[in-house]
Amino acid sequence: MSATEATGVTGPDRDGESATAAAAAVGAPGAEPRPAPGSNPPRTPPLTARAAAELVGTTALVAVVVGSGIQATQLTGDVGLQLLANSLATVFGLGVLITLLGPVSGAHFNPAVTVAEWWTARRGGAGVGAREVAVYVPAQVAGAIAGAILADAMFGEPLVRWSTHDRSAGHLLLGEVVATAGLILLIFGLARTDRLRFAPVAVASYIGAAYWFTSSTSFANPAVTIGRAFTDTFAGIAPGSVAGFIAMQLIGAAVGLALVAVIFMPGRDESA
Repeated sequence: MSATEATGVTGPDRDGESATAAAAAVGAPGAEPRPAPGSNPPRTPPLTARAAAELVGTTALVAVVVGSGIQATQLTGDVGLQLLANSLATVFGLGVLITLLGPVSGAHFNPAVTVAEWWTARRGGAGVGAREVAVYVPAQVAGAIAGAILADAMFGEPLVRWSTHDRSAGHLLLGEVVATAGLILLIFGLARTDRLRFAPVAVASYIGAAYWFTSSTSFANPAVTIGRAFTDTFAGIAPGSVAGFIAMQLIGAAVGLALVAVIFMPGRDESA
């Protein structure tokens, strides 16, 4: 089956405003938003709104992944075509969700992205604080479970039926490390180079590619992994495989942050 889910762009910076939203406000990444004459200055969405965006976004993302998987298996018995349909639906759905909700919450939809942002904020970078992490992560997990149940309901499947799709093999766990490391490298690399305006296309494109080049079909998201255990369909994962996948995703996030630190380290001031 397939997967992924990824995603995320960036969270509120230390002034509380999403870096994505700030970039969009001026049409260029990294610039300070400047309101038009006579307009109100940009304001940070309340935490309730940001949590709702994470909840709704993750719900929609998992509904896309699970629902398109069910639809694909009903339309064709060719596993290759099933994966192609599943991956294309995820690419388009994820791009739309990041574009829509990025200015509100940063469109993380992914605890690995949220925790990685919190870590960079602790080290002096922009990102979410502990309070946002404590709200975002439960919202993402609840949304992922709701999305799987919603997809099952739309296709007349049992609302909750534990997946029997075992994904505990070592090569699949390695695939999750690679998939998550690449996702974190992409998101935080875009942030370091002031190119977050490309996040909707770049992140969705990466996820689409990772469906095919990773052995695990790139879940790369702890919340989505949990949600997909609730459906015994094409996109499901057996509950016994969930812990291993999440552990590898967290390792992948750490690897991704390390790669960001090495590849995008600040250059020297030659004039000095």
